[in-house]
Amino acid sequence: MKKQKSIILKMDEPLPISNPFDLLTEEIILAILDSLNDDAFAKKSFSLVCKSFYFIESRHRKTLRPLSTDLVLRTLKRYRFVSELDLSLCPRVDDAALTQIASSRSSLRSINLSRSRLFTHNGLSSLVANCAGLVEIDLSNRAELTDTAAAAIAEAKNLERLSLARCKMITDMGIGCVAVGCKKLRFINLKWCLRVSDLGVGLIAMKCKQIRAMDLSYVPITEKCLPPILELEHLEDLVLEGCPGIDDAGLATLKHSSKSLKTLNMSNCQNVSHVGLSSLTYGAEYLQHLFLAYSLSVTSDLAKCLHNISGLQSIKLDGCSVTTSGMKAIGNWLASLKELGLSKCLGVTDECLSFLVQTHKELRKLDITCCRKITYASIDSITNSCTSLTALRMESCSLVSKDAFVLIGQRCRFLEELDVTDNEIDNEGLKSISRCSKLLTLKLGICSNITNDGLTHVANGCSKLKELDLYRSSGITDEGITAIAHGCPALEMINIAYNDKITDTSLISLSKCMLLKAIEIRGCHSVSSVGLSAIVMECRQLMVLDIKKCTNINDNGMIPVAQFSKNLKQINLSYCSVTDVGLLALASIKRLQCMTILHLSGLTPNGLAAALLACRGLTKVKLHTSFKPLLPQSLFEYMEARGCVLHWRDKAFRV
Repeated sequence: MKKQKSIILKMDEPLPISNPFDLLTEEIILAILDSLNDDAFAKKSFSLVCKSFYFIESRHRKTLRPLSTDLVLRTLKRYRFVSELDLSLCPRVDDAALTQIASSRSSLRSINLSRSRLFTHNGLSSLVANCAGLVEIDLSNRAELTDTAAAAIAEAKNLERLSLARCKMITDMGIGCVAVGCKKLRFINLKWCLRVSDLGVGLIAMKCKQIRAMDLSYVPITEKCLPPILELEHLEDLVLEGCPGIDDAGLATLKHSSKSLKTLNMSNCQNVSHVGLSSLTYGAEYLQHLFLAYSLSVTSDLAKCLHNISGLQSIKLDGCSVTTSGMKAIGNWLASLKELGLSKCLGVTDECLSFLVQTHKELRKLDITCCRKITYASIDSITNSCTSLTALRMESCSLVSKDAFVLIGQRCRFLEELDVTDNEIDNEGLKSISRCSKLLTLKLGICSNITNDGLTHVANGCSKLKELDLYRSSGITDEGITAIAHGCPALEMINIAYNDKITDTSLISLSKCMLLKAIEIRGCHSVSSVGLSAIVMECRQLMVLDIKKCTNINDNGMIPVAQFSKNLKQINLSYCSVTDVGLLALASIKRLQCMTILHLSGLTPNGLAAALLACRGLTKVKLHTSFKPLLPQSLFEYMEARGCVLHWRDKAFRV
């Protein structure tokens, strides 16, 4: 029997290292984790490398978003240094849960309860009492919360950000409590708080002098609360969208505007004209962003009242009626606009748009969606004057000829977003646009003149493309999609819905785009479970899947979806050939929140009930009304208690 040789280490020889990662200091590992903050999947993989990484990652994490209520306390035990807790995916957080969270996380600084429905003022009191360092609370969508809850929040003396959007039961009394107790507030959102009036809003403005931003959208206020708001010396962002109580007569009584204001939103204020706007913006020398969508008419008088605001960078006039004199007056402003929104504006013509862009040559973003009177001349002026454009939206500009799209690629090389949905663009236009190497988003839906040749040009020139929309672009086949898959590896979203020439070949090609997060293939009848399986096996980050009317996709496709798409949040299975078995398989996807399951011929009431019970993370399900009388009332009550909303649809079956 041979003797084993003993290994003798000399004094100057280094000890063998079983784990090379042990050489890394904690500071280096923390620096690596900092660089992974935007990639949750990478951080999870990182923590599984070894025990030391697992431990350090748990100490490094400061923000947490549990997938369900059942996981909250368990994850908090692992991540002991979390200071920001997002419970927007946890609808069943009750008083007991809030009390446990508060007792285990006294260092908590931010909490989002915008989708939680079971807690009351008692839970909030416990939270505020134990977490003295709270600076941010989001209670949006809690329509049942009353002034008692607002009084509990008022005890959070260090609170800086508070959202009460759609808390429709809270009144001026509750808001008054917040005003007195939370004097460090910098941001407050009272959108759709229908029982709050001038009194409550005025108290906030008078007591909370550090306010930077206020959202008062659709709150029944008048001009009476505006004087104390405009006196806030740090106010930068004011949203008054949809406030019909504010009108010209009231605004005329204002003695001054806010000198610190940077952003003003007066969209959907139907009772305000240029007269009232002039009163509100007079002296607002730092105003940079103005939103006036679906409100007043764009006339020369409106343009004159904003003429001297030299710092204005963006203005949104979407849905407004536009006059040529008004547009030309905007062209003569002292300000040099960076962003202009004219979506669905009636009255935009070649003459006025061409004049405007010739003077605002520094435009970076332009939206002319549904401006149906403009032609080649407008695109010629835009591309000739605004060569630094990064975003151009021009959906349904039906009079623009195909030659105009060639100009876009020739002159606007810095484009990152281009929407030419429902236009006359052809392959020559796409060939030119392929020169825009920085392009990230390209929307080509309902563009019947483009074919595979055009897509091949895009694939060769736009390698950074992340989003591609080819909805109902009937000239596209597998060849074009294959070219995109090879040339655009960074693709995250693609829509190829209702293109009947698309087959499994396209999906197999797209499976190489491993960053894909959303794919819509509804109405692609030649796609089957084979292609779907190829996608889900390779694209593990998939979050949105729409396979409506893909009748060749059945349970054989659902099994791999359940096995590999663990990050899936939303799925549409309507009109597919999926049965109880396939639907029940999806229960293993813990992140699944939204399902649409209309007209599944193989689905039974028992199978549907079993799937609803098993998919515990669901928050919204769309169902056909024919199932409603076939399911027990206790199931509806259970789903509601769990925080899932069932939307019933009475849509007739369509072949």
